[in-house]
Amino acid sequence: MLELRPTCEHCNKGTFSAACVEHVLQNVCPNCGGGFVNRPFRPSNNWKGDNSLGKDPASTARKHRPVDLDAHQSFSSRAESDPA
Repeated sequence: MLELRPTCEHCNKGTFSAACVEHVLQNVCPNCGGGFVNRPFRPSNNWKGDNSLGKDPASTARKHRPVDLDAHQSFSSRAESDPA
């Protein structure tokens, strides 16, 4: 299950900030190498299969891990060249 985090890991502001995504991370997630999309939501009601906030609540734990810019540049270049 995708962990919904409350802040950007790089700048520690609410969710991944647009400035970090565009200017620092170059639209490459530092955790998985995928691109960024609108923040997913998990319904509060259990409509089907226990896929709700009641079963898997959004995290409140902040994970502030500023990106090493040189390492991320190398990582993002590899990730972009192999989009599969």
